[in-house]
Amino acid sequence: MNSLAATNEHLASVSNTLIYSSMAVYTLAFFAYIAEWLFGSRSKVARTANALTADGAGAAGAQGPAVTVRSAGGTAVLDRPQVVVRAAAGSRDVPDGPGAHGGDEQGDMYGRIAVSLTVLSFLIEFSGVLTRALSVRRAPWGNMYEFNITFSTVAVAVFLVLLVLRKNVRWLGLPLITTVLLDLGLAVTVLYTASDQLVPALHSYWLYIHVSTAIFCGAVFYVGAVGTILYLFKDSYENKLANGGTPGRFATSVLERLPASASLDKFAYRINAAVFPLWTFTIIAGAIWAGDAWGRYWNWDPKETWSFITWVAYACYLHARATAGWKGRKAAYIALIAFGCWLFNYYGVNIFVSGKHSYAGV
Repeated sequence: MNSLAATNEHLASVSNTLIYSSMAVYTLAFFAYIAEWLFGSRSKVARTANALTADGAGAAGAQGPAVTVRSAGGTAVLDRPQVVVRAAAGSRDVPDGPGAHGGDEQGDMYGRIAVSLTVLSFLIEFSGVLTRALSVRRAPWGNMYEFNITFSTVAVAVFLVLLVLRKNVRWLGLPLITTVLLDLGLAVTVLYTASDQLVPALHSYWLYIHVSTAIFCGAVFYVGAVGTILYLFKDSYENKLANGGTPGRFATSVLERLPASASLDKFAYRINAAVFPLWTFTIIAGAIWAGDAWGRYWNWDPKETWSFITWVAYACYLHARATAGWKGRKAAYIALIAFGCWLFNYYGVNIFVSGKHSYAGV
């Protein structure tokens, strides 16, 4: 084996050390996010309840809007009342929560520490992925272990970019870091594969194009799925308040801090809609690569089939969002089914089903 094809065992060992180090820092970030939720103010998280119960604008809307008359230079002026209405997505037009920190300085301090640790752990994990690539001088996604560590790195990168662009998505931090730790734990135990060269079929520039877009799409779909799950919880909470129910203290403390259900629904839709064209390109790129490698653009291989099923599921979700009767919770369920198809396409097909993609190994 020549020097170009040989595996650099030292860099491979450094990569493993960096991945474990990133897990340690991610764990510290996890506890910092927990602290943000626990020690953030609970006195500033009643916006939804005030808007939907008898103490807030919801009651005013039910009994008829109150009109305030004030004097302006001898002329009576009617102030427009604030009325809470149903949003198109099936949730109510209520204010967004103040965030995990609850709007106070102590919670915000823990949140900033958590984000700083997330950035540090991202840089360490990215270095681990990079050194893994350098150890074999190829793209670092030739097997499921490499796919996992790259996937979690990209998912955290998407979160950090959203923080820069939107600045109000820190509520994603805790569920994100929790699943990243689970993903990395699975990678270094069950899915770990020693650094090695690719099988001949994977020696193609399409590896860089097709697999990299698949990883990016999966990371973005994951962020959309988190937003969808939180939307379902927040929508149920708002419905319970609107119907006169009394949610539990824990549910109130957590869900009041999140954005309104309509905001979460819009967030998840925009995320999924934005990445759907790239997922379409991923399937097309895979078909072109299949034509080069196997002589046929489409073989109904299990991986190809489930990629197409995932595409159809997300297409149904986007269509449902454009159909009045399927907005809101019904569309959200379709989105979760679509993400479930993506997960099965990666884990289920790779582990339990044999096909032309089985050479990627575990």
